[in-house]
Amino acid sequence: MPASHFVAPAPDDVIQRRNMVDCQIRTVDVTDHAVIERFLEVPRDRFLPPELATFAYSDMPLKLASVGPQSEARQLLTPAVLARLIQSAAVKPSDKVLDVASGNGYSTAIFAGLAKEVVAVDADAIRADVIKTNLAAVGLGSVRVLTGPLTEGAGSDAPFDVIFINGAVESHLDQLFRQLRPGGRLVTILHGTEASGSGACSAVRYESQAGGISSLILFDAEAPVLSAFRKQAEFVF
Repeated sequence: MPASHFVAPAPDDVIQRRNMVDCQIRTVDVTDHAVIERFLEVPRDRFLPPELATFAYSDMPLKLASVGPQSEARQLLTPAVLARLIQSAAVKPSDKVLDVASGNGYSTAIFAGLAKEVVAVDADAIRADVIKTNLAAVGLGSVRVLTGPLTEGAGSDAPFDVIFINGAVESHLDQLFRQLRPGGRLVTILHGTEASGSGACSAVRYESQAGGISSLILFDAEAPVLSAFRKQAEFVF
């Protein structure tokens, strides 16, 4: 009689990650194998507070409460939007990535398996500590997490091949553009009429070229505007 082979069932979080990838990420034309594998590998629930962990693999918007005096509430990008944006950044294994306003460290962890080097920056020291703790919990404690104004990026670590902004922007990208190396890409969500002239928000990829910065609208996407990147109100007399 042949010996039987018992195959242990996959842990529940592994199954949920697979369902997230199959039902949310693959269905929006994310085909990059490395990106898909990274979303299968990184446990999103480890990057959420206990009250949100149950919803880690859903496609619903998840809000992170403010955690410190320089902090603001954040809404995490849905897995589908995040995956499409990261695929659009075309990260190579030799790249250096700046992850701006990571919020909880999840996007930083995704990039850490795609690029040679990743630096995360957040404006609030308490939130930066949360990011460090979350990254260490999944074995990524060596990733550098900085504290500073979001619009200033990480000039001492520049240039970067990819800069990723977790949230929507209206303005104040010039300093980040200067931190891109030639051919470098900045990927974010551009808010309202700044993106399309129609009031809709769009995912946008900027690229540093010899003649300046070019831009390409990628797809419709929604996210709250990060306060640091809000356009100043114009007074009309």
